[in-house]
Amino acid sequence: MGFAFAGIILLSPESLLIRLVEVDRWTLLFWRGTLMCVGLLVASVILARSTAVIGAIGKAGMLVAVLFGIQTVLFIVSITNTEVANTLVAVSAAPLFAAIYQRVFFGQPIGRRLLAVIAGAMLGIGIMMSGSLGRGNVWGDLAGLGAAAGLGGSFVVIRRHRDRTMVPAMGLGGLVAAFLALPLASPLAATASDFRYLAISGLAVLPLGFGLLAVAPRYIPGAEVALITLLETVLGPLWVWLALGEVPAPAAVVGGSLVIGALAFNSAAMLRASRSQA
Repeated sequence: MGFAFAGIILLSPESLLIRLVEVDRWTLLFWRGTLMCVGLLVASVILARSTAVIGAIGKAGMLVAVLFGIQTVLFIVSITNTEVANTLVAVSAAPLFAAIYQRVFFGQPIGRRLLAVIAGAMLGIGIMMSGSLGRGNVWGDLAGLGAAAGLGGSFVVIRRHRDRTMVPAMGLGGLVAAFLALPLASPLAATASDFRYLAISGLAVLPLGFGLLAVAPRYIPGAEVALITLLETVLGPLWVWLALGEVPAPAAVVGGSLVIGALAFNSAAMLRASRSQA
């Protein structure tokens, strides 16, 4: 659990770094994915002291790479089309998608408590998105939900194959995102200032944060890892508010409170259950 908490705290300034970069979203996505790929693959090889760690991810790792690459694209589309708070609240639905995937693909039952949590979170997301309808950024909210679906799926696959490290798969996911963005990107348009923020993000924040998150499902269920990522929903907008003065819309605050409250209740219930079993 400590790996997941450390990872999400390290990732929390990412939304602010994205807002500080002035290039278009596709150029941002290209450089972000490329640098993240370099950072995670180099770190993986150094820690394993062998390049064989990359090939060891297998087909499952390639699936993680595709899911994570799609998640990265949708996250950037979302955060450049709606408020940071809306994006992070939408992405906080990742635990719900993880639970659904575990039920559909692996037969793990969804209890009444989790169904109630899903209903409460969906209500909150609906309220959040209702505040975007009049401002024309509902597509940004929908992209955020798509990012949540990809992130939840990647955590489930990592958990199912916890016998191998999937940190290189996260790196290859960055490469997938860069490849998808390249046709619409203008890589040479980035300024020295842009590269400074991109380097901090792609070579430090993302490799460290996602590297720790990729390790966490080896020790706790993917749905629990996804629940811990809710911390970014609180910290991300806080960094943006402090640095740029971007205040979340009332609908985002109300909807986000419902989502966080529902998932925090579920997380507490899971912890109580694990303690009683121990």
